[in-house]
Amino acid sequence: MRSTLTKIKTRYVESDQMGIIHHSNYLIYMEQARLDWLDVLGFSYAKMESQKVLLPVYQIDIKYKKPIKFGEEITVKTILKDIPTTRVLFEYEIINFKGDICATADLTLVFTDGNTFRPTKPLPDFLAACKRLF
Repeated sequence: MRSTLTKIKTRYVESDQMGIIHHSNYLIYMEQARLDWLDVLGFSYAKMESQKVLLPVYQIDIKYKKPIKFGEEITVKTILKDIPTTRVLFEYEIINFKGDICATADLTLVFTDGNTFRPTKPLPDFLAACKRLF
């Protein structure tokens, strides 16, 4: 399960006057899909944060290919790219109901100590679960 698929129905509030989904919402869709990926793996941000580990975004690169419209159901494919180190790398594809790729993205998160805000290693059980995927 290096990858998961998350279905999302776009909402009116996410669109502009022309019915096109604003580009900033793609980040929200990817975060929702990443939370689903973590759930399938058996983890959550809440569990990590309770153990004083944070996962802030370090870098994101999004390529917008086709517009998404209000009311469309999209699928966000979330892919773990490699075994985590102090960083965890995800790749995304946002696909419309026709099967067209509307956007792709690469995202890097950094495991961060919740007390010192310095980079840290991933939680051992999270790392072990990720290693089993490769």
